[in-house]
Amino acid sequence: MDGLMMDFPLTLNHLLKRAETYFGSGEIVSRRPDGSLHRTTYREVMGRAKRLAVALQQLGLERGTRVATLCWNHAQHHEAYFGIPCGGFVLHTLNLRLHPNDLAYIANHAADKVVIVDQSLLALLGQFKDRTQIEHVFVVAEDETIEESYEELLRGVPEGDFRELDLDENEAAAMCYTSGTTGMPKGVVYSHRSSVLHSFGVAANNPLGLGISVNDAILPVVPMFHANAWGYPYVATMIGSKLVYPGPHLDPESLLDLMSSERVAWAAGVPTIWMGILQLLDDDASRWDLSAMKAMLVGGSAVPRAMIAAYKQRHGIQIVQGWGMTETSPVASTAALPHDLASVDDETRFDLEAMAGIPLPFVEVRGRVGDDDIPWDGEAMGELEVRGPWVASAYYDAPDAVDRWTHDGWFKTGDIVSLHPRGYIQIKDRSKDVIKSGGEWISSVELENALMAHPAVAEAAVIAIPDDKWAERPLACVVLKPGAAATPDELRAHLAPQFAKWWLPERVEFIEEIPKTSVGKFRKIALREQFAQQPAATSS
Repeated sequence: MDGLMMDFPLTLNHLLKRAETYFGSGEIVSRRPDGSLHRTTYREVMGRAKRLAVALQQLGLERGTRVATLCWNHAQHHEAYFGIPCGGFVLHTLNLRLHPNDLAYIANHAADKVVIVDQSLLALLGQFKDRTQIEHVFVVAEDETIEESYEELLRGVPEGDFRELDLDENEAAAMCYTSGTTGMPKGVVYSHRSSVLHSFGVAANNPLGLGISVNDAILPVVPMFHANAWGYPYVATMIGSKLVYPGPHLDPESLLDLMSSERVAWAAGVPTIWMGILQLLDDDASRWDLSAMKAMLVGGSAVPRAMIAAYKQRHGIQIVQGWGMTETSPVASTAALPHDLASVDDETRFDLEAMAGIPLPFVEVRGRVGDDDIPWDGEAMGELEVRGPWVASAYYDAPDAVDRWTHDGWFKTGDIVSLHPRGYIQIKDRSKDVIKSGGEWISSVELENALMAHPAVAEAAVIAIPDDKWAERPLACVVLKPGAAATPDELRAHLAPQFAKWWLPERVEFIEEIPKTSVGKFRKIALREQFAQQPAATSS
């Protein structure tokens, strides 16, 4: 017997119409390049998104044409998030932190025909545009002197010209490329259906029972030019939450000013952002009113347990860790505590919250070694595999990358994990970063988190270096806090109570800064190139 329900398409135009109809007066605030704030509403932004859809259609673009953006987080970028896919085209966000050679490759591989670009990023576009198929450039201008401006494009469309397309929910809505830490960047193509379901999944998995609501302000620090800003533009639009966009101003003080003045309840970004903010709050938290803050959503790399504890104990702010990848749309899990764990002591709570959490509804996970599942005992380690309705089933035009999927359709993440008996994912390492010493695995992530709990340490990255006897041994690269001091022996003594002796790094290098990728993760390949062949000058 079949169900008797309507076959209603899960497409983004329904989120557009919902926001315009029910949350029209909801606010979207953006910080401009000059530091001033631009204020608009969902009604205006969604109206402009519809005009953008029509304007792109009037260019004569074929259905499914890729329209790129090279922009910071702001209201115009939000318009593109809806106008491009609702016009029948594919939103392709270009990562402005990548090298021009990578951007040229990505824009060509995606076959971008149009780009919407911030005026401040025109120089970057100029370094690679001639090597692409881009035919149309529209500039989000800071003044009115720019030719082919984005505003001119929209002004050419009369009110009311938009006609809702009969979109198929499986049509491509957007695409993002991986950061290319191993091999060339790979294209991940999101459908309308996957984007809508991901929005429902994130909203339904509200951590800690606090809930993201229409009465909250959300600050996506995570860039709109990478992994769809973790889906928060779509989630906020679906719920009607106030959106606060930081533009290019991502320094801790500017972000704290926005959180305070705009009464932000939820902010989302990578750990390096929140480390800098924590330092300012520790110096003088009285400068900002963060009483509206419900939680900071942190992901992109493992969140140090010490940082989670510091925010909660010193400032009363909850850190909610999440895990995901470009290939998972990207949010796949969050560290929510079930009701029976809500009253555990702080130390147990911090232990659980330092894990990557439990999967969102409809996301399934398993850990594997070869063809065998690892037990959910919190000890055994294996590669994390996932599947779900917003997990990629293939890369775009990359037939040589089929080995990232198992024969039964699971995506192999490359993360080495243990699975807690309650289902919590504990990221131990990336498969390319895990240290194999004497036939045993050492988790660089666990060592890093423990090092960053030392009061003198600002950041720490642990890498594998060749060893004649053990094959590989851990080396710790440490950035000290300003004015702080520590010796290698002190740091090893700090680690000793928590780890087996053979886990402890014999070698510690003190450096000024840990190199980072375009999305704020530690770039360990650069550290390996720098230190792998050097003598252990600071090992004592």
